[in-house]
Amino acid sequence: MHMVQLLRYRNNNMSMATTTSSFVFLKSHTLVPGHTKTLLTQVDGFGSRTSTSYKGIRAQSDVQKEQVVIVGAGIAGLATALSLHRLGVRSLVLEQSESLRTGGTSLTLFKNGWRVLDAIGVANDLRPQFLEIQGMVVKSQDGRELRAFNFKQEDQSQEVRAVERRVLLETLANQLPQDTIQYSSELERIEATPNGDTLLQLVDGSKLLAKIVIGCDGIRSPIAKWMGFAEPKYVGHCAFRGLASYSEGQPFGPRVNYVYGRGLRAGFVPVSPTKVYWFICFNSPSPGPKITDASVLKKQAKELVKNWPSELLNIVDSTPDDTVIRTPLEDRWLWPGISPPASAGRVVVVGDAWHPMTPNLGQGACCALEDSVVLAKKLARAIHSEDPSVEEALRSYGTERWPRVFPLTIRANLVGSVLQWENPVVCSVRNNIVIPKLVRLGPLLEHTNFTCENL
Repeated sequence: MHMVQLLRYRNNNMSMATTTSSFVFLKSHTLVPGHTKTLLTQVDGFGSRTSTSYKGIRAQSDVQKEQVVIVGAGIAGLATALSLHRLGVRSLVLEQSESLRTGGTSLTLFKNGWRVLDAIGVANDLRPQFLEIQGMVVKSQDGRELRAFNFKQEDQSQEVRAVERRVLLETLANQLPQDTIQYSSELERIEATPNGDTLLQLVDGSKLLAKIVIGCDGIRSPIAKWMGFAEPKYVGHCAFRGLASYSEGQPFGPRVNYVYGRGLRAGFVPVSPTKVYWFICFNSPSPGPKITDASVLKKQAKELVKNWPSELLNIVDSTPDDTVIRTPLEDRWLWPGISPPASAGRVVVVGDAWHPMTPNLGQGACCALEDSVVLAKKLARAIHSEDPSVEEALRSYGTERWPRVFPLTIRANLVGSVLQWENPVVCSVRNNIVIPKLVRLGPLLEHTNFTCENL
């Protein structure tokens, strides 16, 4: 076994300006000088272990070596891991929680999301559990119906279902090989090594050396911050969300229901025969304090729509406390020439870690699923053949996906802004002219056209 020993540098001869590796502490987000590494690397492949010592740290510790490390076991992370698995590439998924983070409510998947789930072989496990939504109806806050649409009439191939986040995550995780997900693994530090590998240090002190790192660590992604991405921007409104439960069966037909007011809108959609997802979105100059008391959240949500159709209030009342959440809506616009690319060397970001978007088009999860399968195909091809290189494959992923996700991010933002109008005259025009006479559903669904072959 060949060994390559990197030169040792003395602290008094080394400065930040000459250090060849860069790192960031993920909790404090501050650069820390004086920690120059001495790395003894085994070069006979991954799965072996090596020792790494750092000046300023007395004891040496083992470093686990991996080919592909995925940070985050959310939808993007698990879908990417499963896509790679289907293509014969092993990955290790690091999840900071002690188990799958199955909290939250549900998400709406349009046909592009289902095409990806078909491609990675889990769609048929999910379909029987969730109702297929046939259409949508839009009402004013006084209960007057403004417009109704049928999805199949607009697009025969359309498929819309609201899916419980918990069930989706568990379904993806159950298809992965045992020990793919490593729980209680919160990142403390990332460091780029001179040969292009990435050293990941966890809060518990353990270290991993990865050939390839895929950041699927959500809207507050430390990986994205390390790569130079700006923080997501608050868009001016927040949302209450919940998942109502009806043990004897929910009473609603299979369609999305929207109610529009002034600076305020709500909606609900049946998820299954016994559950209904709902949201209430309201304007706010700031995100406001974080509130975790579910009884307070439910009271605030009901107060916003107390004079709206009673069925909405009944849905909120039928919601278990542990499913009610309140979140600010945020996004990040990926301006060409200004925003960093999706990859830096052999580190890449996927889903919300790269392109967080508001939920107004129902495309956040769908785009994350698209990302996962596109990236997996390019990466697996590079790993198996070395042509193109891994770096080129990651750049190709970013180049292909950017024209897709950036316009959708802007579009979702603008749709939300229009629906959150407060001016009474503008809202009257929206409700009496724009929605009843001008809106066409077909063009609004064109972005769901996405195809991919089974892996």
